[in-house]
Amino acid sequence: MPVRLRLQRHGKKNRPFYHIVVADSRAPRDGRFIAKLGTYNPITDPATIDLDLDAAVDWLAKGAQPSDTVRAILSYKGVLLKRHLQRGVTKGAFSQEEADKRFEAWLGEKSGKIQAKKERISREKSEAFKSRLKDETAKKEAIAQTLAKKRADALAAITAKPDDSSSDDAAAAE
Repeated sequence: MPVRLRLQRHGKKNRPFYHIVVADSRAPRDGRFIAKLGTYNPITDPATIDLDLDAAVDWLAKGAQPSDTVRAILSYKGVLLKRHLQRGVTKGAFSQEEADKRFEAWLGEKSGKIQAKKERISREKSEAFKSRLKDETAKKEAIAQTLAKKRADALAAITAKPDDSSSDDAAAAE
């Protein structure tokens, strides 16, 4: 029975949400599965991935083949690196402590990059909001100035008419 690590689609139309599952390759995409390893939400930025690393490494060691998308997700989360390091331990290239140390160093670097991306996205959103607010304030001020000018012109026209009519009345009386 060929076993695959693949995505199982959930969620609404145009709002996908996936479960990362271990399934028989002959089973339908959203059908039966052997085990659920985690979830993947591509809508968020950066994408939210919740994955059981040890279970994924175990299934890869048993011979399960990941789909292309799941392979990218596993690489992103460090499962493939952890499997690679585990093979080095079994071959005797280095100890388990060294493998754990290397993986933790990589994981710390990766989480730093993800945090930097989140901060950059937050900063860009904040700057965009401030820019929109500044543009809106400028538009409001321009509208307020044109309204003030129109009111001043209307007031001048109203005050000018009685002056003209009073001078006309005085000329007619003479």
